[in-house]
Amino acid sequence: MKPENKKKLFGTDGIRGESGKFPLDPKTVGMIGSSLARHLAERNNGRTPRLILGRDTRESGPGIESDLIAGARQSGAQVLSAGIITTPGVAFLARTLPADAGVVISASHNPYQDNGIKVFDPTGRKLDEDTERRIEEDVAGNIGAGDRSGELSRSDLAERTPAELRLTYVDYLADQVAQGLSLRGLTMVIDCANGAACEIAPQLFERLGARVIAINNRPDGRNINLDCGSLHIEGLQDRVAQERADLGVAFDGDADRALFVDSAGVFVDGDATMWALANYLKDHDELRGDTVVATVMSNIGLEIALRSGGIKLTRTDVGDKYVLEELIRSGASLGGEQSGHIIFPKLSLAGDGIITTIGLLRAMRDQSKSVADLTKGFARYPQVLVNVRVREKKAFEDLPAIKNLASEIERSLGDRGRLLLRYSGTEALARVMIEGENQKKIEAQANSLAGAIRAELGSDI
Repeated sequence: MKPENKKKLFGTDGIRGESGKFPLDPKTVGMIGSSLARHLAERNNGRTPRLILGRDTRESGPGIESDLIAGARQSGAQVLSAGIITTPGVAFLARTLPADAGVVISASHNPYQDNGIKVFDPTGRKLDEDTERRIEEDVAGNIGAGDRSGELSRSDLAERTPAELRLTYVDYLADQVAQGLSLRGLTMVIDCANGAACEIAPQLFERLGARVIAINNRPDGRNINLDCGSLHIEGLQDRVAQERADLGVAFDGDADRALFVDSAGVFVDGDATMWALANYLKDHDELRGDTVVATVMSNIGLEIALRSGGIKLTRTDVGDKYVLEELIRSGASLGGEQSGHIIFPKLSLAGDGIITTIGLLRAMRDQSKSVADLTKGFARYPQVLVNVRVREKKAFEDLPAIKNLASEIERSLGDRGRLLLRYSGTEALARVMIEGENQKKIEAQANSLAGAIRAELGSDI
């Protein structure tokens, strides 16, 4: 019988929270490790499960790793740790060792106080929802609580040390993903976000021949993502100009996303990157179905640019999980998010900021073009977002005043604009997002629709 008080632990990107507090307190983390190992063993018909772990540079990482190892060992799992490594690096190791699961201790682009647990199956896909629910039920039932006895021993690491595991990943990137790519004569600035890419990224790109200037590459446990990395591009823009570099790249804390700066200091987001990569793949007959997969948050400018090149844009809900599902369903070869989380399913089912960077660099070198040249033809359209606090979340289709006004705005925008009307998943808010060619026009449209929503559903709070 399922416990009635079970709590949902897993979101679209694993478990997230403030370190030291539920669900990232020592007892709960131990139960998560124990439950994961037990359910993997059940799936394996009793065979001892094997886990590969990795973490970013947060000060809470070693403690959470220790607690998780303790729980997993309690249920009989074999555990290896790669130490500090990127999220996609763990996904790669889970596939190639092979392991029954890869576990990443990271909160990606969040501040250091937060942390998280992401689990990948051996294909690189995130843990299936059925196993997630079983783990949640075990935690709710207080099943498998362990002690803090998870320090790594030599026997666990007898096969390979953490450094050797990380080098396996770097070798894969250099010898297979970047095969034949020479970066000699190219200068790049890499913002490592004081995170998991600090060692791996500079090492790789120097190995490929680039002159590398690494910044924000001295983690102290508390400076991960702090005024740096993919959420704070300004410092990278300044350094690219100062160094007269050909390219700047900014990772987030676990390096599953990458954003760029061209040689003139112009910011290149995930939409512009997908435009450049889609054109390159299409020119090489590698863009399957002439389709790119993105979320509802990608700018209408990407859709219009792709359409001009005979490429279709398929949209999904927000989250790389949904992008990946559509990539697998459709067989498309490129997908991603505006945030720079881009997936090449032929290479990896996990978004990998370093692989994205290699892809962009290959397009530059093969075509003798700059990043500015590659992103020509893409224009970001003006966007307006208005939030309206609501007392209830009724279907917009059931409210004639809202439905009719929304239809009128969509007709006015035609194929040169876009209306996205939805409720927040976590707050009592309706979100009105409009993109179009004229800023003042879409502002007036958004405010008009927000007013209609306020009249029908507005809250006094």
